[in-house]
Amino acid sequence: MCRSIKTLRTREGEASDEEIRAAALQFVRKVSGYRTPAQRNAAAFDAAVDDVAAASRRLLEGLVTR
Repeated sequence: MCRSIKTLRTREGEASDEEIRAAALQFVRKVSGYRTPAQRNAAAFDAAVDDVAAASRRLLEGLVTR
C-alpha cells in the first residue's frame, strides 16, 4: 500500500522513534488522502499519526526473533 514506507524490523538494530513516526506519517497520509491536512482536520490527523506510531512500537517490541 505505502511503497515509501521502509521495513523497520531489520538485523541492523532497532528502529528509532523518528523512523517509526515517519512510517506512521506516511501511512496516515496514504489512508487519509492528505499530505497536509486542513487546520480543522489537523488534530485528528496528528492523533492518528501518534496512534499508529505507538501501535508500531508495540508491535516491534513484541516480536520475537531467533
